[in-house]
Amino acid sequence: MGRLLLRTARAALGMLSTLGVLGGMGHAQAAPDPAALYAQHCASCHGPGRLGAMGPALLPESLERLKPQALLSTLQNGRPATQMPAFGAVLQADEIDALARWVRTPVSPTPRWALTDIQASRIEYHAPGSLPDRPQGPIAQTDPMNLFVVVEAGDHHVSIIDGDRMARITRFPSRFALHGGPKFSPDGRYVYFASRDGWVSKYDLWNLQRVAEVRAGINTRNLAVSADGQVVAVANSLPGSLALFDADLKLLRLIPGASLDGKTPGRFSAVYDAGPRHSFVATFRDLPEIWELSYDPAAAPIHEGYVHDYPMGEAVARPGYLHPRRTVLEAPLDDFFFNPDYTQLIGAQRGGEALVVNLDVRRPIAQLALAGMPHLGSGISWLRDGHRVAASTDLQSGQVSVFDMDTWQPVARIATAGPGFFLRSHETSPYAWVDSMMSPTGRDTLQVIDKQSLEVVAQVRTDPGKTLAHVEFDRHGRYLIASLMEQEGALIFLDARTFKEIRRLPACKPIGKYNLANKIGKSEGTSH
Repeated sequence: MGRLLLRTARAALGMLSTLGVLGGMGHAQAAPDPAALYAQHCASCHGPGRLGAMGPALLPESLERLKPQALLSTLQNGRPATQMPAFGAVLQADEIDALARWVRTPVSPTPRWALTDIQASRIEYHAPGSLPDRPQGPIAQTDPMNLFVVVEAGDHHVSIIDGDRMARITRFPSRFALHGGPKFSPDGRYVYFASRDGWVSKYDLWNLQRVAEVRAGINTRNLAVSADGQVVAVANSLPGSLALFDADLKLLRLIPGASLDGKTPGRFSAVYDAGPRHSFVATFRDLPEIWELSYDPAAAPIHEGYVHDYPMGEAVARPGYLHPRRTVLEAPLDDFFFNPDYTQLIGAQRGGEALVVNLDVRRPIAQLALAGMPHLGSGISWLRDGHRVAASTDLQSGQVSVFDMDTWQPVARIATAGPGFFLRSHETSPYAWVDSMMSPTGRDTLQVIDKQSLEVVAQVRTDPGKTLAHVEFDRHGRYLIASLMEQEGALIFLDARTFKEIRRLPACKPIGKYNLANKIGKSEGTSH
């Protein structure tokens, strides 16, 4: 009997122990399911496939410039003055962390954005011809060619600044994360914006109204507007495509980025207008080709294979209008700029090498001996002792490289306060300005370089410890505006001769300012 009771007691204890383990398992914290969290809390605004809807796309390509801590902060605290709520009181810390890591993973299968998607996305706010054809309201009281368009990245807004009065005319919300710089119609009436998640917006500066929008891709690099204002080209990295629209953002052509045989896909890195050539020029992040697309309806046909007899036309040719003419390279070129007559393209490769490519003969003609990682997309040129020279910032070290545009030989390397991104000047100014915005210690300092002596003659430091970068001159070269790139930042107006501060306007992390006359006139002191 005693043994029976003992066995019974031991069995009961074993059962209790098992139940305890099972109970403990029931109370254990399950690992967060980020896909389920996204479907519950995010999909209604950002789309079920993370491609964006009312909110922006949440993809690695869209978030590549957003630091991990900034993404966590947005999820926890939301975004002021937007519909992005704070999830800090709704989700646990590990759930927010899992969600932040998950949205940085690629979507599988790779999302598509086809011709029908683009056409269905177009929104027309004002039909062509429905708004007055002359400047209205406050714009009628300004010099419309001395306006500045300012991109404020901190809360995704755009400001329009009166360049003569140094005053803000209006401020309006933009699409998420504008990128690549706005581009203008040749008469200065319209400005086109591209956002990272593919939206292209057309805005009427004379009437201060958004006119139309279309989603050209899922992740967009930049856009270009033809010199005649009739065609808008949009370069996409996801999917790799070049979308061509008319001036009202109606799709003309969608060209997949790929090698001639179609076997090697490519993600576009940039597209720019080459006005004197009546063409767009585009490069890729991963395809070793340069594309030139003529927007001249009378462009010569393109022969992509062998030709038996050119005069007799004995070959199969593609139309020259809005079709790519390819220059094949050994490695891809990323950012680039042109010489003044647009016959030469000066571009940088990912490894830091720089090439000069003649667009007429369609082959490299020189290699530039530039140290570090040149940022040639911000390159500018000027005349020095009768020779045209060009200069580029360096993304890795504190220097500006200057080289001769006839011989392509180095002229000087100018030491700066640290790695910089933007280099700017003006035809009327003897100085070039460069920032050091990527330097941990020099990001608050602008260097002023004498364009003849090639020496730093002054340093401008308005707000110690804060990022000061990207200057843009007014159309006359009398003053320039610098960006205090902070969440509670400012537009700082500086005298072009004395370098002293004239005025400042509050701005929410202003990242770029674009003067209409300088951009439309393709000033040698600014990027195009």
